[in-house]
Amino acid sequence: MSARVVQGFGTFGRLKELASELGFARPLLVSDVPAYAAGVPCEAWFADFAANPDSAAAERGRDLAVQAQADSIIAIGGGSSLDCAKAINFVLTNGGRIQDYRGYGKARKPMLPMIGVPTTSGTGSEAQSYTVISDAETKTKMACGDPKAAFAIVILDPDLTRSVPENVRAASGFDAIAHTVETFVTTRRNALSLAFTREGWKRLAGSYMKTDDKSLEDMQVGAYLAGLAIENSMLGAAHACSNPLTKNYGIVHGTALAVLLPHVVRWNNCAEYHELHPDLPGYLRGIANDSGFPSSLAELGIAKGDLPRLAQEASEQWTGRFNPRPLNALEIYECAW
Repeated sequence: MSARVVQGFGTFGRLKELASELGFARPLLVSDVPAYAAGVPCEAWFADFAANPDSAAAERGRDLAVQAQADSIIAIGGGSSLDCAKAINFVLTNGGRIQDYRGYGKARKPMLPMIGVPTTSGTGSEAQSYTVISDAETKTKMACGDPKAAFAIVILDPDLTRSVPENVRAASGFDAIAHTVETFVTTRRNALSLAFTREGWKRLAGSYMKTDDKSLEDMQVGAYLAGLAIENSMLGAAHACSNPLTKNYGIVHGTALAVLLPHVVRWNNCAEYHELHPDLPGYLRGIANDSGFPSSLAELGIAKGDLPRLAQEASEQWTGRFNPRPLNALEIYECAW
């Protein structure tokens, strides 16, 4: 937990004050949310990235930061903004391409201080020292991490999530729930990660898709705690199997998880799941159905003949290594088809 967390309704209004405390003079703003980015004091504003930011976007952001002589970074938005900011920071301060930092601890030089402001309750990127970024050529998602890539300050203002579209709220919220479900049983789980997971699950499961003030706050804090759980225990088979669906079909990450996670939980068959819910697969399937997600890979338009290729790609995903049961992606895809 390297970040200072400033939490509560209205805390976004302290951004200028907090940036000043850190000595920000020429910040680069990375944000795809004009409603919140407008009016933020910055030297340059970078928004040229997609929902799944890639290596090319990181290089474009780096070029703008060099031109602006940026001495700091402010990221405002969902996981794409936060991850893109971190990727820009890697290549700006340490050189080379973001592909050079795949894995952990490969940044040899100091990185710029950053403030992260999530406007969705989902990825937990604000809590992590990793960026998840796609290779622009292969479309493969890469996890690039380093202790220096963590945000110095995180602002958690639930008011920023109030106007999130329903489909985004559903997908990002399910992503956060998936983080608690997977971190609860990984082979790297520990007392610290389990504390974050349990509190995150309690907040998220009780507030998913609700928009009253308490629920908005619980969702945002729960997503942050789930991100801390990932930082301390990693993820599992559902995330390993979801990434090839995004890469090959452009399926939204949260949608892929909503289809896959109930099957992964049933396939893993861990006794620990009962602490979260007596019938966890049924609960997950229920909230996915209520939110309008498809119930199968077939409904997503994926041909059964594609499953072996997808399974091969899933087997190469880093997160699959931490699943409590040795990953057999083909079996999981067949269950979900």
